[in-house]
Amino acid sequence: MSSAAPAASHIDPAILNEKIREQSFRISALLTEIRKVIVGQPVMVERLLIGLLADGHVLLEGVPGLAKTLAVKALARGLEAAFSRIQFTPDLLPADLIGTLVFNPKSQDFMVRQGPVFANIVLADEINRAPAKVQSALLEAMQERQVTIGDETMPLPEPFLVLATQNPIEQEGTYPLPEAQVDRFLMKLKIGYPTKAEERQILERMSETSDVEATSLVRPVLAPAEIMALRQLVRKLYADERIKNYLVELVSASRDPRAYGLSDLGDFISYGASPRATLALLATARAHAFLQGRGYVVPEDVKAVAPDVLRHRVILSYEAEAENVASDQVVSRILERVEVP
Repeated sequence: MSSAAPAASHIDPAILNEKIREQSFRISALLTEIRKVIVGQPVMVERLLIGLLADGHVLLEGVPGLAKTLAVKALARGLEAAFSRIQFTPDLLPADLIGTLVFNPKSQDFMVRQGPVFANIVLADEINRAPAKVQSALLEAMQERQVTIGDETMPLPEPFLVLATQNPIEQEGTYPLPEAQVDRFLMKLKIGYPTKAEERQILERMSETSDVEATSLVRPVLAPAEIMALRQLVRKLYADERIKNYLVELVSASRDPRAYGLSDLGDFISYGASPRATLALLATARAHAFLQGRGYVVPEDVKAVAPDVLRHRVILSYEAEAENVASDQVVSRILERVEVP
C-alpha cells in the first residue's frame, strides 16, 4: 500500500503546505478549548472539526449520556458564531424551527418572526424524536440553505452547520429518519462508550461541576470569517487523479459489489451510495488531510473517513437485517477489496 503523493498541480504544494502550517494553529486552539470539556472521544471531536471544515452537516448517533450534546455545545462555544439548540419532541411543529408570520397590530400587517434555524451552528438534539414533517423542514433548510416563510425566501447565515444527535432506533419513542433525508448529512457518526481510564477521568472532572459550568470555560477562538477562509483553503488541497479514481471505485463497489468479487454482498445491498457520497468522500478526505497538516490527500485519509461517509448511504436489504449484517461491515469489506492506489 503506497500513499499517493502530489504530482504537478495548479497550486504549488509547498506553498499550500506552508499556508496549512500557518492556519493550523486556529484549529489547534479550537481543539484545546473543546478538550477543556470533552474527555476522550477523539474520533467524534475530529469528525466534528471535519464537518466544520468541509461545510457539511453531521449526525451523531449513540445512547444517551455519551457527551454528544456537550461536544456540540463546546464546539459552538469555541466559535464566535450564533448558536441555537432545538430540542426535538413529538409535538414540535415546522414553524417552531423555521419561524412564522406574526400579525403586527400597529402596522396592520404580517411580519416574519425567524425561528432558531437562523444561526451559524444549530444543534438539533434528538432529531429522531420529532415526526417526519418537522424533520423534513430542517433537512430542507440544510439542503437549500434558505427558508421560505409566507411569500418571503430568506437565506440562512454563513457559515451554516447543523449538528444533529439521535438515539438508536431501538430506543422507545423515536422516529427513524428516511434514508433520502439522512443522506443530506455529510457524515453519520456512531458514538461508543469511553474506556475505563477515560470514564475515571470523566468522574474526576465532572462529578463536582455541571455541564453549564464546564462549557463556560470554553473561550471563542474562531470567527465566522476565519471559518469561511479555512474552508476555502481546504477546498484547494490537492487530490491526485488516482485518489479521485479510488473514490469512484469505492462508491461503484457499493452499487455493484459482484463486479468487485464481493458476490456475498450482492444480496445484502438494496441501494448503493449516490454521487453525493463521492463528493462527500473527497470533501472529508481533504479536511482530514488538513487536520494532519498535509496539503494533499492520501488513501489513508479516504479510508479514515469512508465509514462515516458511507454507513448511512449504503441501504441494506431485508436479507442483511435477517443475517444481522450491519452497514459498517459492508463498508469494511468494500474498503478491503477495492485496490488502493
